[in-house]
Amino acid sequence: MKFNLSLFVALFLILTASAQNKYEREFRIAKSDFPQTAWEQINSYLEDAKRVRFYRETDSVKQSFEAKFKKGKLHYSIEFNNKGELEDVEFIINKNDIPELTWSQIKAYLNSKFNKPRIKKIQQQYPAGTSEASQVLREAFQNLLLPYIKYEIVFTGKTEKGFQTYEGLFNADGKLVNLRKSISARYDHILY
Repeated sequence: MKFNLSLFVALFLILTASAQNKYEREFRIAKSDFPQTAWEQINSYLEDAKRVRFYRETDSVKQSFEAKFKKGKLHYSIEFNNKGELEDVEFIINKNDIPELTWSQIKAYLNSKFNKPRIKKIQQQYPAGTSEASQVLREAFQNLLLPYIKYEIVFTGKTEKGFQTYEGLFNADGKLVNLRKSISARYDHILY
């Protein structure tokens, strides 16, 4: 029994450590391969959208579907799980679009943990959580600054081991929610 407990703990630690890395791949798919229930939820929002594309995304933890498009001046990404249930709505923003106090909290965290952090991309995220999908979609397309939104920041930071790309998820107050190393898809041929 002692051996089984040790094995269980070791396995748990290995799985937890691997969940802290993000190995993400996107594959473009036809609209017909996109979940019908997901399409029905977003169809009305795509009326004046440009460059509408559909993707199947796999990462180190799950598989999902995404619709990406440009509407107005914003680049949107709407993610659904395999059942067609909304996971989140994201769109690309600049640091100037984040409230000043929130951005100062995020910047303070990055500067305290990394030497010379370089921001590559910022997305404002509306997670589905416990809210109705229609409500989350409506609030995201109105670009409302609500207490439940998050900011997904992809950045490069220097540590004692060298430069590494990370994906940080921060809440509306600028507090870190999750941090994962991001492994570029360009190097996926090296991963066994």
